[in-house]
Amino acid sequence: MSGVLLFSSQFPIFSTTTTATKTTHRFACHVIPRQSLNQSTPPDQQSPNPKTILSTITNLLWGQSLPPGLLISTVRTTWNSTWQLMMSQLAPSDSSGRYTRPASKFRLNPPFTLQNSTTLHLYVGLPCPWAHRTLIVRALKGLEDVVPVSIAGPGQDGSWEFKDIPISNRDRNILVPGRDNANGCRNLKGVYGLRRSGGYSGRATVPMLWDVEKKEVGCNESYDIIEFFNSGLNGLARNPGLDLSPKELKGRIGEWNGLIYPNVNNGVYRCGFAQSQDAYDSAVNGLFTTLEVVEDHLTTSRYLCGDTLTLADVCLFTTLIRFDIVYNVLFKCTKKKLIEYPNLHGYMRDIYQMPKVAETCNFSAIMDGYYKVLFPLNPGSICPVMPSGCEHEVLSTPHNRESVISEQDYQTGSLNTRFLSWREWDGSPKCSIRIAVQTMSYTVVSLSSYASG
Repeated sequence: MSGVLLFSSQFPIFSTTTTATKTTHRFACHVIPRQSLNQSTPPDQQSPNPKTILSTITNLLWGQSLPPGLLISTVRTTWNSTWQLMMSQLAPSDSSGRYTRPASKFRLNPPFTLQNSTTLHLYVGLPCPWAHRTLIVRALKGLEDVVPVSIAGPGQDGSWEFKDIPISNRDRNILVPGRDNANGCRNLKGVYGLRRSGGYSGRATVPMLWDVEKKEVGCNESYDIIEFFNSGLNGLARNPGLDLSPKELKGRIGEWNGLIYPNVNNGVYRCGFAQSQDAYDSAVNGLFTTLEVVEDHLTTSRYLCGDTLTLADVCLFTTLIRFDIVYNVLFKCTKKKLIEYPNLHGYMRDIYQMPKVAETCNFSAIMDGYYKVLFPLNPGSICPVMPSGCEHEVLSTPHNRESVISEQDYQTGSLNTRFLSWREWDGSPKCSIRIAVQTMSYTVVSLSSYASG
């Protein structure tokens, strides 16, 4: 049996025996069998686990009882100081602890055109609701072939990295993180650093529209990008007739954005990144007050601006789809779950079920991107189970939003602009019942208007 001669920690390497007349020194050796690299180390020879060492020490110090109060207060103070330091870098705040979102560095100016719109490349991250906006408008307008995309994943330090990340797709054709298909960079910061006009020392954020030919950042402001996708590439889009920001609705879209952005889109972050109780209380009150306003409005309006899906709806949707799986738990938006708002939840399902939208919603990537990366908010990086109401099968249930009767319909009786007409009858019982119900609704509305008039 072959072996190697090693000094072993299980035996004294050097021992000394002293007698009255002389001192004898003995060296002890231990012969162990030669092990191949494929053999596992026996449990008694494995390196001690740091957690096991720590547990042993604490048991020696205070047994099974709780740690002494002085230790607890010291750890609490140290953790709070460290947390404040990390949060100041992760989520800049004002003197009152209110989160202040940094302004985007690269903007597009109206009419949102780029010199060469055929060499554009979109960079996104799937957890990010701001990047999600661009993916939805890109899909709805049919710009997938015109504007290729590279999808980054969050690294352990919070930066955006490009690599193959195994994520369960549940047999659906959803988007997943991957490599940088335009520049071959390892991370998004490297892409920003390729700018011909000079490097970039700011935050490397998504979404980012990159001009491949000019080697320049075209834009990293999400709303500028979706407006550009909506109207600036119609000559190349497969669905140029879709207008998510029609001229006659721009005023109303602006009004809704002015309410929803600070209180809902950014409001959930103001809750989660609040660094004082007052800052949190202010943010959470603004959030749920606004959700109640929108819930009430959707009683008589299929979308925010009536029967037409607009950019305002897209912006609200990307926050709503993350609400119960992330913001309700991790960001402490706990007053109500979205599923408790029947109109908002049906409205969200309505948009989710539009062609190509569900494919942009990778819930596994979204949850991992928040729970496993935002260390200051979730130090253990434990990802909770997904709520059952957020499963694809639930989100695919009928929403019945097409039957919502708006205030204008009540006043004018113009139900024909929204409901099926007899000319659309396909002979099926379902279609017949729907037209009959619509006719009854029209009759009730007309009689009510006549009686009140």
